[in-house]
Amino acid sequence: MSDLEPPSDEVEPVSAEEMGAEEVGDEEPRRYPSTIGGAFYLVVLAVVAISIGIITTGDWRLGIRWFGGALLFAAAVRAVLPAKDAGMLAVRKRWWDCFLLIATGIALIVLAGSIPDQPGL
Repeated sequence: MSDLEPPSDEVEPVSAEEMGAEEVGDEEPRRYPSTIGGAFYLVVLAVVAISIGIITTGDWRLGIRWFGGALLFAAAVRAVLPAKDAGMLAVRKRWWDCFLLIATGIALIVLAGSIPDQPGL
């Protein structure tokens, strides 16, 4: 016998589109983050965009350090906020998110400082 049971005849099937239309109605969609974590996520994205701008202007070490710092900031925010408030910073379990963000941030900062200058650049 299968673990899946056939659907009950007591519940009427409803499509996802119908459910979404009932909930949203004629209201204008929200244009701001619904959680504080979403706002912090936008801050992290802004710092990453700034770091990419710094990298393209030629000071790649400083840009990579900014990028790593943004990841460390994201890890700190993810460690403090509960999953329901973390927004898009919450991808996996909290400890796993923090570990990956910290490891990547530290790796970027260390590598940016340890790669020797190339002759002629």
